[in-house]
Amino acid sequence: MKILVAEDDIHIREGLVEVLEGEGYQVVAAADGEEALRLYHAEHPELLCLDIMMPGMNGYDVCKAIRKENAAVPILFISAKSEEIDRVLGLELGADDFIGKPFGVRELVARIRAITRRALAQGGTASASTAFRMGDLDVLPNELRAKRGETVIDLGMRDMSILKLLHEKKGQVVTRDEFFDRCWGINHLPNSRTLDQHISQLRKRIEQEPKQPKIIRTVQGAGYRYDG
Repeated sequence: MKILVAEDDIHIREGLVEVLEGEGYQVVAAADGEEALRLYHAEHPELLCLDIMMPGMNGYDVCKAIRKENAAVPILFISAKSEEIDRVLGLELGADDFIGKPFGVRELVARIRAITRRALAQGGTASASTAFRMGDLDVLPNELRAKRGETVIDLGMRDMSILKLLHEKKGQVVTRDEFFDRCWGINHLPNSRTLDQHISQLRKRIEQEPKQPKIIRTVQGAGYRYDG
């Protein structure tokens, strides 16, 4: 899923890109409203994060321009403007959510995941796909969740990509290069530690016994495998 981030503060912009890419999203970034609108038409993102107070064309104007063409693409306003009237105006213009600065990474990720779930459930993104089962785990891509009985486990886009790849290649070893190409993107510089750390964290959430995993098994020197 591709996200457009429009933010004039370079430090916040780069931080947002890093966090969202870490979640498994493809991210394109703009430093002002005009660039955001140009990238929207060129890149066709499936979700937009717009700062309000940008030089030239502000976030409200970008939102209004996009809503004239597309009433469905999800839009999240990220802004230091936190007065109720600003939130109301943003929502009236067609935004799906509003988060004020300063914000925590967990809150941002939670809001992005919530918007993503709604978009996936409505079939509004290319990432939508059917549910599948891995062991005793029901994996629900359109909800970015997995369920074990009554227990609900929230997952990120990259988590879901990893599980989908393992499920598709059930019984086969998925190499590190395959994981990076499919779940990180071909432009990502491979780093075994990055993959291993992500798998370790994912196991803590989906395995009943992370140290003795039954869903994501390690194949020494080769990669990982799901046996079914």
